Amino acid sequence: MTVPSTMKAVAIHEADDMRVETRPVPKPGLGEVLLKVEVASICGTDVKVLHRTLAGMPAADFIMGHEYAGTVAALGPGVDEFAIGDRVAVEVHKGCDRCENCIKGWYTSCLNYGDIAKGHRAKGLTCDGGFAEYAANHINTLYRLPENLSFEQACMVTTAASPLWAIDLMGGYVAGETVLVQGPGPIGLIAVQLCKALGAARVILTGTRDARLEIGRRLGADAIVNVRTENGPARVRELTDGKGADCVLECAGGATSMQEALESVKRGGRIGVVAWYAGPVEVDMNLAVRSNVRIYAARGEGGMNSGRSLALMSAGKITADSIITHHFALDQIHEAFHTYVERIGNALKVIIRV
Repeated sequence: MTVPSTMKAVAIHEADDMRVETRPVPKPGLGEVLLKVEVASICGTDVKVLHRTLAGMPAADFIMGHEYAGTVAALGPGVDEFAIGDRVAVEVHKGCDRCENCIKGWYTSCLNYGDIAKGHRAKGLTCDGGFAEYAANHINTLYRLPENLSFEQACMVTTAASPLWAIDLMGGYVAGETVLVQGPGPIGLIAVQLCKALGAARVILTGTRDARLEIGRRLGADAIVNVRTENGPARVRELTDGKGADCVLECAGGATSMQEALESVKRGGRIGVVAWYAGPVEVDMNLAVRSNVRIYAARGEGGMNSGRSLALMSAGKITADSIITHHFALDQIHEAFHTYVERIGNALKVIIRV
């Protein structure tokens, strides 16, 4: 595969100053491969990068994009796990491989987070990412793409791995339980499918947009609740005979979402927090203490859950197609972000065809 010396890439400079520029094609280092990026997608975290409000970002300009998939175009030194031409899905984080968190598989909370010199990488967040024609990735972040999955579907692997990591941290077992999923965005809609695939007896989905809630119903939610028109916790207790949900996946990130989770979970239940919040939120922690509620915060796609998500997607247990709503070219990146942020046409997952 012939690799050019330069490429188009989307770089962030100052806050809200995003440009399509010509950049050198990166050279893969030890244990890395060069990917020809085929498809990328926009996530809520990319909006924080655009506004430069995400902690740990480089001070200098860098290439955006952390959800992408592509084809192996060149091999770095020491790589024999992949071959040129392999189709691969990408996960965001490569841990430092030296701290105790990384050794446990908690590389999304690496103790050397953001320290490039010590080996940590968070593509498109702390170093150059995948809104570009080429990207260099360590083999620890790559998964060979099954033949029955497209590059667009592969871009959803991290979206699926985030709630799966939360489920993993909560004990990894929801069979027979009632699960409340808060927030029918891309993560919440995939979380509904994950819980059903893992044997949940009932999944309740709450949110504020009827169109998204209806997508959730089609994807397996047993009950949907619009919290603009109904009291969410009261409705959850009604649906569970007053007990509350066995566990809650908080994927909404609203100002009152955590309070609603605490009011909706049963005594001794579990809350997995996947959402990011606009700022500090106020909750009545007495609800948690009085009822022995366990709260687990999950950053990103730790514990190799990207590979598990890919397997579930390949097996047809979760689907991404109905969540992918818009497509743009790399040169249309500003329009793509505008569509995503303003939710034009009920935008859920916005895809960039590189």
